[in-house]
Amino acid sequence: MGQKTDFTKGAESDRVAAVQPRTEEFLNFLLWSSEKLARPTFRNLTESYESWAFRNRLYRQVDALEGQQLLERDSRAPDDRVYRLTWQGRLHALGGRDPQARWSREWDGLWRLILFDVPTAQNSHRTRLRRYLRDKCFGYLQNSVWITPDSLEEERRILVGGKINVESLILLEARPCAGESDAEIVGGAWDFGRINRRYARHLKVLGERPGGTLRTEAAAKVFQQWATAEREAWLDAVTNDPLLPARILPSDYLGQRAWRRRVEVLQQAGRQLRTYNSQSG
Repeated sequence: MGQKTDFTKGAESDRVAAVQPRTEEFLNFLLWSSEKLARPTFRNLTESYESWAFRNRLYRQVDALEGQQLLERDSRAPDDRVYRLTWQGRLHALGGRDPQARWSREWDGLWRLILFDVPTAQNSHRTRLRRYLRDKCFGYLQNSVWITPDSLEEERRILVGGKINVESLILLEARPCAGESDAEIVGGAWDFGRINRRYARHLKVLGERPGGTLRTEAAAKVFQQWATAEREAWLDAVTNDPLLPARILPSDYLGQRAWRRRVEVLQQAGRQLRTYNSQSG
């Protein structure tokens, strides 16, 4: 096979840096401790943050997070511990993509397809290619026919300089021409029944948030366990969701409902955490 099909090396720079599970929880805490899921600062939370962070052995992570450009110190207050999530840190806490931005993006009505025929002797190339496409949330009509509403500029850049062999790999832009609707294409390319089941599980976890103030360490531990379960359920749903433009989402899609409910519940949870910290000193 003459044409390069290994997209993975070219895409490494776009991946969000991996961090430890406890650090993931910390970034999540910073995100929903704010009044809005934007770019929260925690100057007003400095004392409670420090006590909370020391109790959970996370304080030493701050320098590392700055180094990874997930946190930044407020340059206007160099002598104060005033931090905020960077754009990358916020994106990481959301699961790697901003759902609202993805749903609201424009679509030109063109479908982009990647078609390939990789020989069985190069099975590892085929496996990597399929993993790349799956990780990028392409849908598939067949195992060797993958589809997305988004531009293939990144994939084109990766392939620049490689030998062209249209019998092995070809990228196309297309519109259906035999009466196929966009809804039918979406339904055939992505399993939205499965995606909705994941969001339904997440909504169930959101409904299980412990109520009331957190007056004891035992109550705080129960709350933390819920927070971990909530984040895991959210990531399980959102990382398997193509987050299609709103105009082609299925009518029974649960992702936007789950997002709106998550914003509401996590703001309430953030207020609970601040109450716990202020009571604990």
